[in-house]
Amino acid sequence: MDPNNYETVCGITLNRLFGYDPSVARRLIERFGSPGAVFSQSRKTLDEVFGPFSKVRDSINDCELEVSRAEWERLSALGCRWIGCNDPAYPPLLADCPDAPVGLYFRSCSTPEEVFGVQERISIVGTRDISPYGKEWTERIVGAIAHSPVRPVIVSGFAIGVDITAHLAAMAWGLPTIAVLPVGIDEIYPRRHYAIAEKLLRTPGCALVTDFPPATGPQPFTFLRRNRIIAGLSRATVLAESKDKGGGTLTARLAAGYGREVFCLPGRIDDIRSAGCNRLLREKIAEPITDPLLIGVQLGMGASSGNEAQDLEEQVRACYSGVGAETLEHIVQIAQHIRSHRGVSAEELCHDLDIPFGDVSAAVCLLESDGFISVDLLRRCTISHLPGAGPKRSL
Repeated sequence: MDPNNYETVCGITLNRLFGYDPSVARRLIERFGSPGAVFSQSRKTLDEVFGPFSKVRDSINDCELEVSRAEWERLSALGCRWIGCNDPAYPPLLADCPDAPVGLYFRSCSTPEEVFGVQERISIVGTRDISPYGKEWTERIVGAIAHSPVRPVIVSGFAIGVDITAHLAAMAWGLPTIAVLPVGIDEIYPRRHYAIAEKLLRTPGCALVTDFPPATGPQPFTFLRRNRIIAGLSRATVLAESKDKGGGTLTARLAAGYGREVFCLPGRIDDIRSAGCNRLLREKIAEPITDPLLIGVQLGMGASSGNEAQDLEEQVRACYSGVGAETLEHIVQIAQHIRSHRGVSAEELCHDLDIPFGDVSAAVCLLESDGFISVDLLRRCTISHLPGAGPKRSL
């Protein structure tokens, strides 16, 4: 075995053996000084540690190391790295958690030091069953953070709904983002996000991480265990939308248990997707997010610049600068009206703005295709608070 990889292989082995009770592996490392030292102990010493009849003791052997060595050769060829709990690059906030993993599998075009360096990290989590309200405000929260003096890393779980919305918004605003996977590092879950994962891996400062060994598939318990890493990596967690017992709510409770700050987006009291947020607010576990201009201050990032509305108008005008003046003004009016009237229909836009239906319909199609708005099955329009749009167009 390559001596340069010996400690890595030993750490991976301990993670595989004790991954579901990482405190055991961490105590072993603390007692003997390093993962490699654990595997160099005599049988007598291991008997003293585990007891003479422990089945776990017999797992500390060269055969297990050989399995990990073969695994690591395959992963390192894919550009993966292993960050052990005694590695200087291991995230210090995560190390403070009592159930922190023995190590993290890591994929990125940046180094672990760059990804887990001095930059602040904020977790944004929530339901898979995201509503237009939740999507809009997840994007607005990320946008407000991006306009703050301190620009943090956005951490989430890469699931559909709130998680992927937060990741995409972060990349759109130029913020780095970390996706914590509920599967092995050799898999992407869900598969529909494969192209997004590829983009993330090409973006400096972004990363995919997990503590699950390769070939671990998605199971109910892997999502629950994944959530502790999301909460542990960040100084604060924002819950955008979540059911009362949803995974996002559990992540927020974990964050509170770690002594981290928790913030919730309040929702309608009869909306099941906001039940978890409203309960955490009622129990005084979380602080409410009520003003986009104060989000940065609440999260300790500093006051947002407050130019969100100006950004939207400037981006719309830049994208459609080649159209006629009257048409451009109609598109700008429609975009601004959708921003202030979530869920408005094309018919309502015609009535409210006194613009012909044909012009409204064409403008809505353009704004949707260029990512400024989203339109649901009932043709209700909601603004997408993301920077940038498609190429300049002409009608």
